[in-house]
Amino acid sequence: MSAAALLSFSLVALLTVLTPGLDTVMVLRTALLSGKRAAMGVVLGITLGCLVWAVASLAGLTALLQASELAYDIVRWLGAAYLIYLGAKALWNSRKAVSLEDSRPVPGAGASLRAGLLTNLLNPKVGVFYLSLLPQFMPAGEPAWGAVLVAIHLGLGLVWLPILIAVAGRARAFLLCQQVLLDRLTASVFVALGLKLAFEAR
Repeated sequence: MSAAALLSFSLVALLTVLTPGLDTVMVLRTALLSGKRAAMGVVLGITLGCLVWAVASLAGLTALLQASELAYDIVRWLGAAYLIYLGAKALWNSRKAVSLEDSRPVPGAGASLRAGLLTNLLNPKVGVFYLSLLPQFMPAGEPAWGAVLVAIHLGLGLVWLPILIAVAGRARAFLLCQQVLLDRLTASVFVALGLKLAFEAR
């Protein structure tokens, strides 16, 4: 694989990591409302979900997902339902005002990891992303390079998302004064993203 191709993929992967999306919203929300430790759990879950999709793509399994409209729609609807559930649950919990002295329980590492993992596993676009992107840069007859490309993409995410967590940590003390408003706003974003995923065409 040429250095130019590797650099080109790295730039494309960096662009996809930096572009705000569901992962960004989930990490920032968790960092602002639950702290750095819970947010890092979400980051690890997101990374694990991407890894599962990447392995499935390299094995050719996501090609079946792309070829079958029914399979794609089932995963998409499950993902939409999960996002709407997360948003609705957060909106319900935000009915009670929370102060700095009486904050809500912080999600454990397992719960945070599970939230990030399920969000990505139930988003078929992640699988289609790997399926459409990797073959463009992988040299013919050299499948081992697929693992390198996946590692680059995941590594960039593992650098960028903790930076977001650090930035959010600096703003957390101020924003906690507006915690109920922030909670409802980000929860509404989850619901909106879920509805968008449910009704969006392939």
